[in-house]
Amino acid sequence: MRLVVGVDGSESSLRAVDWAADNAALRRTPLRLVYASLWERYEGASLAQGADRPSEQVMAEEIVQTAERRARRRQPDVHVTTDVLPEEPEQALVRESHSALAVVLGHRGRSGMTEAILGSVGVTVAEHAHCPVVVLRCDHADRARPGTPGRIVLGVDEKPAGSAALRFAAEEAGLRGVPLEAVHVSRHGVTGALPGRGGGKREPDAVPALDEALRDVPIGLEVLRRTVSGRPRDGLLAASRDAALLVVGARRRPGHFGPQLGRVAHGVLHHAACPVAVVPELS
Repeated sequence: MRLVVGVDGSESSLRAVDWAADNAALRRTPLRLVYASLWERYEGASLAQGADRPSEQVMAEEIVQTAERRARRRQPDVHVTTDVLPEEPEQALVRESHSALAVVLGHRGRSGMTEAILGSVGVTVAEHAHCPVVVLRCDHADRARPGTPGRIVLGVDEKPAGSAALRFAAEEAGLRGVPLEAVHVSRHGVTGALPGRGGGKREPDAVPALDEALRDVPIGLEVLRRTVSGRPRDGLLAASRDAALLVVGARRRPGHFGPQLGRVAHGVLHHAACPVAVVPELS
């Protein structure tokens, strides 16, 4: 199993390379850098006009070589491979997710879209990938290193998505040696911190949701519990301000091929102050 990074030459995708290289070093797993584009559809031999290779292919190879050099400089001991795939990025990365620990993407590509808008590739991959998808923005540079102080935040709703998001969040917290904080956001009730598993006044609906979400937490991992009143998206965005990573589950409906992300996942992908991991959960 390996970490896969979708690269396209943008600064955002290079930040993703940095994060993935550090994470691969922590996990002692290989790193695969992939550039995917349907260049062959637009540049055939007739357009090359005597060139040995179409210009888009040359550019693609330069992109992956640049990303490879960056990864090797950052983590020399990580085994790095690259590939250039002549197909749609969404299709290629979803297929890569079948054999990946996680797929890591930048928030936007070379199209020049504003930071407030997540590119269509990121949305599609997060909706349909078979493994966790981690998305970073350029302004996440100070949160991109696993050694960065800060906890791992796990978003929990009234019906916890399952254990996959918890496993990923707990593994990240354990690798980094930081606490795991489970945050439950309710539209009603009392706001307050819920340290540990002890007593205290809590929101009635927060207790079963948090207990269910944390029932398989690894022994020895420091776990914090917090419940917040308000809109779920706003509560998780607030929690992301001093977090190293925000993890949310995405329920998948077998046989359904349309959009698979809810409004909360969409919101945190667009606006979180730290990298976001979307973890698929089969409902």
